[in-house]
Amino acid sequence: MEALRIVFMGTPDFAVGILDTLVKKEYNIVGVITAPDRPAGRGRKLNESAVKKFAVKNDLKVLQPTNLKDPDFLATLKSLNANLQIVVAFRMLPKLVWDMPKYGTFNLHASLLPQYRGAAPINWAIINGETTTGVTTFFIDEKIDTGAIILQDQATIEKTDNAEDLHDRLMHLGAETVVKTVARIEEGNFETTKQSDSADLKDAHKLFKETCEIDWSAPAEDIYNFIRGLSPYPAAWTTLYNGDQTIIAKIYKANIEAANHNMPYGSLISTKKEMKVAVQGGYLNLDEIQLQGKKRMLVRDLLNGLNLKENAKMG
Repeated sequence: MEALRIVFMGTPDFAVGILDTLVKKEYNIVGVITAPDRPAGRGRKLNESAVKKFAVKNDLKVLQPTNLKDPDFLATLKSLNANLQIVVAFRMLPKLVWDMPKYGTFNLHASLLPQYRGAAPINWAIINGETTTGVTTFFIDEKIDTGAIILQDQATIEKTDNAEDLHDRLMHLGAETVVKTVARIEEGNFETTKQSDSADLKDAHKLFKETCEIDWSAPAEDIYNFIRGLSPYPAAWTTLYNGDQTIIAKIYKANIEAANHNMPYGSLISTKKEMKVAVQGGYLNLDEIQLQGKKRMLVRDLLNGLNLKENAKMG
């Protein structure tokens, strides 16, 4: 088998952890493909992806195509003479790209496929109250996250994990799994498993602002899982009605207090040190919050400067 020449494709921090491991293992990365720089912030300054920043720092060749079918990009990609492509948290590839290298193109996905196909597997696994998840490497095909599985490694989701905790754990696990996958491809020592398409598959579709709003009529545990599954990004949000004020609030951390009560869901109880919301099966004690236009803070610090009215509620 010929020596590996690898093209790596990815954009966010999650992909950096895997690329960093490949570099440290001294694999020959002949090119890195990432998203184009995008204007961000008030000054509309161009923002480079996390993968680009890492690649430039490590003297890796970077390509940033806006169109993956562009003839010039395809010609440049072909000239790199890669025989293996690795994809981590990138966009959908046309067949012209994923079918190019001799040993194929494989993707790392942050779930135990076929469960949680889609853009946000880490978030949805926590939101749905899963206790186990993992990572999967698979060869890319025409559809999203459906290709033949090469390797899977399992991870536990702790009851207190938020999306950031699980992201970091799966990034490290994913790096190990990618290295094992590359080694097996290099040795020609692997078998693939076809994914099943049973009816009970759970989806990990992209998150939008409207899907991140808290439903205070849901059971306490469902709301708790929803908050931690979206923390710290994009963050679960709600509307705080405080007298004649209407304030958008992001909730980052909470805990459950089991209790019987007859209060309307969303009703607020507060003291100088705590704020809790009436829900099915008890209360959600809010620990970390961010009011619109303010910084994220502990609720006990917020209450020092916030005058909550008697009929204040979340809704």
